[in-house]
Amino acid sequence: MKLKRKRKLVTYLNILDQPIRFNPFVFSRTFLLWAFLGLIGGLIAGLYWITLEFLTHEISLFEGWLVIPVMATCGLLAGLVIHFIGDPGEIHLIVNNIRFNKGKLDPKNNPSMILSSLLCVASGGSLGPEAPLVQVTGSTGSWLGKVFRLKGEELRSLSIAGMASSFTALFGAPLGGSLFSLEILHHKHAVEYYKAIIPALVASCFSYVVFALVIQLGLGSTWNLSAYEYSGVFDFAYAVLFAIVATAVGWGFIYCTKFFKSLFEKRRLPIYIKTLIGGLLLGVISFYLPLTRYFGHHEINLLLTENLSLKLLVAILVFKIIAIAVTVTSGWRGGFIIPLFFVGATLGLIIHQLFPGLSLTLTIISCMAAINACVTRTPMSTTILLATLTGFGYFIPILFASLTGYFLSPRIPFISSQMEKE
Repeated sequence: MKLKRKRKLVTYLNILDQPIRFNPFVFSRTFLLWAFLGLIGGLIAGLYWITLEFLTHEISLFEGWLVIPVMATCGLLAGLVIHFIGDPGEIHLIVNNIRFNKGKLDPKNNPSMILSSLLCVASGGSLGPEAPLVQVTGSTGSWLGKVFRLKGEELRSLSIAGMASSFTALFGAPLGGSLFSLEILHHKHAVEYYKAIIPALVASCFSYVVFALVIQLGLGSTWNLSAYEYSGVFDFAYAVLFAIVATAVGWGFIYCTKFFKSLFEKRRLPIYIKTLIGGLLLGVISFYLPLTRYFGHHEINLLLTENLSLKLLVAILVFKIIAIAVTVTSGWRGGFIIPLFFVGATLGLIIHQLFPGLSLTLTIISCMAAINACVTRTPMSTTILLATLTGFGYFIPILFASLTGYFLSPRIPFISSQMEKE
């Protein structure tokens, strides 16, 4: 035993005698590749966002009843783009390729995804730009991996890093975006992909800097919730109770989506006819309830600042869920993460109006966390993303709500490709 200890001591002394040098990993080709991918991802996200803002401003000039034909026309155009250029798929296809196709994402459908999603999101569809950007930046990572002849986990990690760069650019949260790109791949075993956490973090940090420079983004929260004051351990119980209600609404959203999916699949219609019908329905909803239009990035702040009646809030909640379901099932392209946050914020305001003695901020944040975790199965990243987006500094109540939504979610995931491989 004494001899072993002496040998260990000699080894430690030899290590200490070595000259101090930089870790060669910092200057390796792999690190530079992650950083370069982050720079490209941030640039793509920035240019996409600028184009989206311009189109949104131009299309929003059509008001009143003109909203209906405008959204129907945009839906038709988006469907024609998909029909003639190619179907870019949806989020479940991206997850499938990452999990079962060795991380290979095909960039050939990126033009179709960019054009169709810009039309869908800018015209007022209830889906956000996160899914299209994930497809584009993830496939860019896959393409770079092929150029540098990467295989196996290295290629998969680069694709995931590309996905993380777009999540980070849109949400402004490098850690949350990186975790989200891992968690969304599998609803049980996210740790299976944690080899990609460092590539994702590196790409996310570089992407965030470039995106912030391109669109002149400042630091700080996106949604202006009022300050929260901790009032005792019962706050955790309240967070769980609010989360249970929000999870029930999440179940309602999933069943609503399944219902509209069955309607659109009853007859085999061309994709452009489906998107046209979806545009008409969305236009009617937007005409009567303008706050349900768009994906919710700016509308959440309007929801929080305007003093809306309980009746109007309930109508917004119900028809926003219908709008998201129609958008998802009619072939419109986009992501449903931020729209779900909008639904959670609306539900939180409804609960607060029914029970005004409760903390408004805690109610809203718990509902937002639970409904997103219920649908996307991402409790860790949802907690970090919401803390960043709202400036809510208390992680633990959000985590309680996220885990409640996660564990009370349906057995079969909403994103079907998150299931176990048969």
